[in-house]
Amino acid sequence: MKKTSYKDKSREDLVKALGERRETLRKVRFGSTGSKTRNVKGGASMRKDIARIMTELNK
Repeated sequence: MKKTSYKDKSREDLVKALGERRETLRKVRFGSTGSKTRNVKGGASMRKDIARIMTELNK
């Protein structure tokens, strides 16, 4: 998702999306330790998405 799409969402939707992104990031992190994931760069994009959502929540 792009940053502009977060501006149009309600607070409840942002909180829900934040929880989903954090859960996905957790799965990527634990999967990478067991060598189950191949896309390790996905973690960086998840962290950036989490930061974008949190920025919109704090406005």
